[in-house]
Formats: sequence, C-alpha cells, structure tokens
Amino acid sequence: MATPRHLVLLLLALAAAFTLAAAADAAAAAEEGPRGRRLLVLLDDLAVRSSHSAFFGSLQARGFDLDFRLADDPKLSLHRYGQYLYDGLVLFAPSTPRFGGSVDQNAVLEFIDAGHDMILAADSSASDLIRGIATECGVDFDEDPEAMVIDHINYAVTDVDGDHTLIASDDLIQSDVILGSKKIEAPVLFRGIGHTANPSNSLVLKVLSASPSAYSANPKTKLASPPSLTGSAISLVSVMQARNNARVLVSGSLDLFSNRFLKSGVQKAGNKKSHERAGNEQFVTETSKWVFHERGHLKAVNVKHHKVGETNEPGMYRINDDLEYSVEIYEWSGTSWKPYVADDVQLQFFMMSPYVLKTMSTDKKGLYSISFKVPDVYGVFQFKVEYQRLGYTGLSFTKQIPVRPYRHNEYERFITSAYPYYTASFSSMGAFFIFSFVYLYHK
Repeated sequence: MATPRHLVLLLLALAAAFTLAAAADAAAAAEEGPRGRRLLVLLDDLAVRSSHSAFFGSLQARGFDLDFRLADDPKLSLHRYGQYLYDGLVLFAPSTPRFGGSVDQNAVLEFIDAGHDMILAADSSASDLIRGIATECGVDFDEDPEAMVIDHINYAVTDVDGDHTLIASDDLIQSDVILGSKKIEAPVLFRGIGHTANPSNSLVLKVLSASPSAYSANPKTKLASPPSLTGSAISLVSVMQARNNARVLVSGSLDLFSNRFLKSGVQKAGNKKSHERAGNEQFVTETSKWVFHERGHLKAVNVKHHKVGETNEPGMYRINDDLEYSVEIYEWSGTSWKPYVADDVQLQFFMMSPYVLKTMSTDKKGLYSISFKVPDVYGVFQFKVEYQRLGYTGLSFTKQIPVRPYRHNEYERFITSAYPYYTASFSSMGAFFIFSFVYLYHK
C-alpha cells in the first residue's frame, strides 16, 4: 500500500513531467516555421505515387503531411467553412481535363492568391486546364500539343539512338537561396515540353533553361517551318514568387521528378565525364525547399524608434531631432529562425517622397539600425522599409509618425545665422542717433 510520502513524490514527478512537456511544446511553437505542413497531391493516375515515391519520400522526411488524391475525385475540396484545408499543392496530373468536386482553375488560382504555394508538372499530354493555370502564373507552354524540347547537341548519351528529347541540361539559375549553397555538379535530365516566361510578368524566373541549340517541335514529324521556340528562350523549369510571397514552380516534365530520373546516371553528349547520378534529385529537393518556404523566407520583428539617448518611443518628433531606428530580421533555415545578414537593407523617412534614404548597419546577429536627423520639414512622415531580393520573400512595413515645428518658446534667443541682421539693425539705429545729434547741435 502506498504511503502518503510516496503519493506526494508521485504527484511531484507527474507535475515535473507536465511542466517539461509544456516547455517542449512552447519551444516547438517558438520555432514554428512560416508555412504549414499539409500538402495536397493531385494525380491523374495513382501509379505516379509509386513511380515518383523518392520525391514524395523526401517531402515526408522533411515533415510534410501528404494527402494523395485523384484529380477527378468527386469529393475534392481545397477549403471548408471558409478555411483552407491545405498549405500547399503538388499538381502531378498533366492530362486531367477537369478537377473533381469544388476544385477548378479559379479555385487553384484563389488558393495561390491566398498566399499558398504550388508545384505544377506537365508533359506532352498537358490539358487545356493545366496550360491555363500555368498561363495565369506567367508561363506559356508551346501552343503545339505534340511539341517537345529537342536538342541534337546537349542530349543524354543514353538517348543517342533516339529522337534527342532526353536532354541533359546544366543551365541553372545562379542563386544559392533557390538551389542551395551546394553546387549541382551533374546535368539535370529533362524530357517534356518547353515554355516561355511572359515578358510582362517580372515575377517569373527561369531556373532551368534549354541550351542555345535546343528547339521545340514534334519529334515524330519533319519540320515544315521554323519552330516558334528556340534556344535559351526556352525555359524547362520556372518559378514565380507572387507579391503576396506565394511561390509556384512550373515544370514542363513530370519525369523530372520520377524515380527513374532521380536514380539514373547521366553523361552529356560530347563530354567524356559521366555521373553516377543525374542532378535531378538535388535539383528537385532544393527547389521544393524553396517553393515550400524552407529557405528564403524573411520576417521582421521588434521595430523600434526613439530619440538618441532615450529608450521610449515618442508620439511625435520635432524638426531637427536626432533619432535612432532599429529592426530585427531573421531567415527561416528549415528548422529554426537564423539572423539574416545583408548590407543592402535601407530605411526611408517618407512624406510623399523620401526625405531620408539610408542603408542600415547590422551587427551580424539580425539587428539592423541607423541614426539620422529629422528633416527641417514638419508634417506626417512614415518610417518605411521595402526590401526585395532575388529568391527571398519581400519585406514591406511602415510606421507613421508626425513631425512638428518648434514651439514659440523653443527657438534660441539669438540665432547665429541672424547676426548680420542684428548688426544691420543696431548700426542703423546708431547712425540715425549720430545724424540727429549732428543735425541738431552743429552750427
């Protein structure tokens, strides 16, 4: 039978366990990432789940919860009761003519407009629905439904007797934040359709481009006229970051993500060097990290401003006050928030136009600060930081503050710049006195 002392010890142990669990939950919440982990994977054939299992496995290993559904599932829905059920979308259903349930092209675009992310993969069977979604994201696939990207120079050696539609491309975007800091050494295997970025859409970036010798045409027929898409203008994989920081990846090849391409070796035509593994696995892993905000996501916290020598934030400033402004900026590393270090973060002190535009200094630990003098202009100003950098989420935040003129009792008794006027006044008075004296008493 347990004694009262034993019961007390047991209760204390349980209380300690609950406290530790609460602390662990609080720590986990503090390190919560910028995006949720629920992904909807739409397939036009469930066989894709096994043929692309390596890519899906990499997502699950990084903590994502994948919900596999057929694209024409009649119960398909992206939201319920006004709340979205998923944080991201993987659209591996290139041939589907229509989605099931309440999902259609507009629903997918609204999903992106709400700030969610998407990976879209197409191939030569791409339907009008898939092409329409890609077009709305700033990407235009070749209008010829039978066309594929062909390259008679930069093809994979394993395809030497074929139609040269299996391309080994190494023309990658130069961006560590999108492709990771480790260089992709091996060429990336690609078989699919090409696309171009809409020139009027500045948000689209080509991540993997075709070589100057590539062109888009039907590989089963002879060319009757010059192809419409040629050379480096052809994009194989593109990304788009919307103004609401939603990210979209569009690939013209579903095979790019397949187990066969991820595990295959590669040798580029005309190059004696062969690679045991193509660059596909590293490429799709790193780009998916970027798309789902495991890298390149910034946040700003602890925005402060005050007069030099003070700590409290005033309700307004006076012209010519000396002030300090500071903000902390962090980047999500995939597991935790790390200090963001850069030398191009600028502050604007703004009223209709910037009166002050200066680059802030950093302590290399995430804190950015600057000191400056308030302009000799009164009105309603704004502290404004607008930061846009390739591959990173944009930062835009403002803080409004009024600036007043001097009060009547705050001016200096004698203004240095007015000394010439003081001298002129007193000299005029002295001259008038001398003139009057001489005029009255001179005989």
